[in-house]
Amino acid sequence: MTKGSNTALSALSENTGSVIVSLGWSSPAGDGDADVSVLLLGPDGKVRSDTDFYFYNNPVATDGSVQLLDKTPTEDGNEDRIGFDLTAVPPEVDRMVVAASRYDGAHFGELEDLRVTLSDAVGDALLRFPIRDAGTVSAIIFGELYRRGEDWKFRAVGQGYDSGLAGLATDFGVDIDDDAEAADPAGDDPEGSAPPEQSGTGEPAGGPAEAIAEPNPVGSLDAVPAPRRSTDETGPRRPAARPRTAKKKALPSTPPKTLAENDSWKPARLFPVSALKSDRDREMRATSVLLSVMTQVPRFGRRLTAAFGAPSGRMETFTEVSLPHGDTPRRPDGVIRIERAGKLWTALVETKTNGNPLKSDQVQAYMDIAARRGYEAVITLSNDVALEGSPLVDVKIDRRRKHQVALWHLSWAEVAHQAQLLIRHEGVGNAARTFLLQELLHYLQHENSGCHGFQNMGSAWVPVRNGISDETLCQGDPRALEVVESWERLVRQVCLRLGGELGQKVLPAQRGRRGTDPGTRRVQLADRLCVEGRLQAELRVEQAPGLLTIGADLRTGKLRTSIEVPAPEQGYPLTWAKRLVRKLAEAPADLHVETLVEGETGGPRGTLERLRPEPADMLPKGGTAITGFRLSLFKNMGNSRGNAESSFIRSVDDAVHRFYTSVMVHLDAPAARRTGAKERVRA
Repeated sequence: MTKGSNTALSALSENTGSVIVSLGWSSPAGDGDADVSVLLLGPDGKVRSDTDFYFYNNPVATDGSVQLLDKTPTEDGNEDRIGFDLTAVPPEVDRMVVAASRYDGAHFGELEDLRVTLSDAVGDALLRFPIRDAGTVSAIIFGELYRRGEDWKFRAVGQGYDSGLAGLATDFGVDIDDDAEAADPAGDDPEGSAPPEQSGTGEPAGGPAEAIAEPNPVGSLDAVPAPRRSTDETGPRRPAARPRTAKKKALPSTPPKTLAENDSWKPARLFPVSALKSDRDREMRATSVLLSVMTQVPRFGRRLTAAFGAPSGRMETFTEVSLPHGDTPRRPDGVIRIERAGKLWTALVETKTNGNPLKSDQVQAYMDIAARRGYEAVITLSNDVALEGSPLVDVKIDRRRKHQVALWHLSWAEVAHQAQLLIRHEGVGNAARTFLLQELLHYLQHENSGCHGFQNMGSAWVPVRNGISDETLCQGDPRALEVVESWERLVRQVCLRLGGELGQKVLPAQRGRRGTDPGTRRVQLADRLCVEGRLQAELRVEQAPGLLTIGADLRTGKLRTSIEVPAPEQGYPLTWAKRLVRKLAEAPADLHVETLVEGETGGPRGTLERLRPEPADMLPKGGTAITGFRLSLFKNMGNSRGNAESSFIRSVDDAVHRFYTSVMVHLDAPAARRTGAKERVRA
């Protein structure tokens, strides 16, 4: 699409009851980011109330019409997705504006490949609008969905705002609370949550059942204000809370002291795993446990299904359902059904545990069954991690069928990641739901469950390591490509685990040419592995001063985790060195510190133990300009390919965890992040 053009969604697809709008961009340095937002507007071009402003502190509409989904890593940047259930949009909403904003002086001209895409309910891309003239604006309206009679249309807007998110939101009638860090009695009181949003009928949106099923969580963000009241109301008025822009996190509760006499006393578990004997037992129990918790913890169930285009509504789940298929009925591991406004959304679930691979013929059969019965999706669930542009199973989709079925994949690591986020950082509403999620997480992490995530580097791992050590591995060897794909899966899983622990976004950062095919990029990395004998990846951790780099040298058997900290813009080099040493007072003594200098390959280097008494040893001779410091930890990497204590996968997990908890936590966030979300809105 071009700027200013519009198109009717019904002309592009028959599956536009719900759509996903994706905002994407890339950054040459791999560290550019922005926040997405949505505004629901009435015929007058203004929001009906402050609750029509959806952003990071108010990501979900209680009626299910809007859902800000998780950030998805792409080949060379990020993609933020927003789910819209167009059948649930209140009739008084005339259009929905989709925007993004940057903060603390950052502007969209620093990003590349700005684009918005729209996909239908089965995941087919319908339209794309690139923005090529962003300039120095700090907020952009990418596009808008608007009504024309009974139809929905999309308009490519591309309008920028110099005044940032605050100016954009204010123009549409939102009353922003700029004083985000001011004391707020309701925000400090777990019971002082704002009243629920109201629908046009005066009931909580979604009906009484939904309102009861999903109360405001204890320790919630307190970002959703009460709706504005009409001017003709009488009686005492409580001041309406305005959207709070500071990101708050729910503090995890401290477990009470155990009453057990000693460690040999094991607590009774809601989901026991000791009796699991076979892979079939593991698959059946894991599926039943997960689907049951999804229905009992609505926020968790919604978190997992929203990314698949499912609507928000009453969810029921089933296991061991028999469905006709030729002469032999098929029994998918599970079925998910969601009812909203009298319509059903249905997905078949195929589960694998341990290292068991998904079978193409089995998934194909479920796709055919779903297409014939009018179901919307088939979800595969296993320990494997799907890669961009590389499906886990090959299935044939008959495009001649009027009803299309979407195929999605979910890894057990992603399930554990979402459970961790809700338990430790966001909350789920009450103690009973928290207990259920804790039991689920304990089950998934138990050695007998078979749901540990990606845990095997594959059959090519040992031959490739030996070939690199013997210098007999040649470029073009297909085994090197297998190792590169396994490495990428491992890196994505490490991001999920670290992000779940921190409650922050952790994403792989790709430094490739924009537009490069993922398969081509992996072939190039495989050739580099054959020549250099090294695997490397960079992780972008929210609020970190730089990229966390992981390097595995297969020749030396060493793992290196590192970060480059830029030099301050003001002050003296000796002051920088002393300040850095003070910050790292509790860091490991074997931490390597290297001074990065301008125009040279490297400056002075040494261990923290040696540099602590003499920080001046970090300064280069001759007054060469310092550009930053590289901090690194080294450890031996595991030898085995599997899930043993000595495995390569376990050693990478441990190295990243140790580096973050012992080094990166002591470093300051960059200025653009430290000022907080309040300054984002002011930018």
